[in-house]
Amino acid sequence: MDTFSSFFDSQSRSQWNYNTLKNFRQISPIVQAHLKKVYMTLCCALVASAFGAYLHIIWNIGGYLTTFACVGAIIWLHSTPPCQEQKRVSLLMASAVSEGASIGPLIDLAIQIDPSVLVAAFVGTALAFACFSGAAMLARRREYLYLGGLLSSGVSMLLWLHFASSIFGGSTALFKMEIYLGLLVFVGYMVVDTQDIIEKAHLGDLDYVKHALTLFTDFVAVFVRILIIMLKNSAEKGERKKKKRSD
Repeated sequence: MDTFSSFFDSQSRSQWNYNTLKNFRQISPIVQAHLKKVYMTLCCALVASAFGAYLHIIWNIGGYLTTFACVGAIIWLHSTPPCQEQKRVSLLMASAVSEGASIGPLIDLAIQIDPSVLVAAFVGTALAFACFSGAAMLARRREYLYLGGLLSSGVSMLLWLHFASSIFGGSTALFKMEIYLGLLVFVGYMVVDTQDIIEKAHLGDLDYVKHALTLFTDFVAVFVRILIIMLKNSAEKGERKKKKRSD
């Protein structure tokens, strides 16, 4: 009974109003400055990723090589000590360019089918990221960190779904489950990772490059899934129009 009463009490306290939206006192000035650096670095990484996608469209460089380059840059970044700040920022940008080139074929396909879908997917991802990150900042400290265990289970389910789709020939139902579950999981990680970054910063971990990499990974994962869903819906609409014209 005490557990349930404390739960509902915490929910009632976390109801938003105008004063709540102005209340950032639980985030110290040092942490606020750290978050500004994190989000500025994230914006730079997104620009670098867009440049990587542009390079693919021009020279068709996206593929396994850029994927391995992205993974290698991330591993190199994590193995580089925080004191080498400039090198770590360069590695982050290199991984972002490689990531952009890796998803370049998907972006190129979206441009060929309907460029407005690409813009809508990016705007939708940016709005979702802003809303869920804002919710994590305005919520009570550690309020959403417990979701990390559930999201880890979701990631394991995604791996099993991918394994099953590779065995059973990639059925449409399994593909849809994998895409929508993946979208739900990585949207959840936007909230959890934001609160985790805030909590680590309160404890003295001000590694803004690593934290920006975490949020960049979440952003790209959500963007790719939203884009796939919108492309699939656009293709289905096109097929319906063709059937109506033929009838």
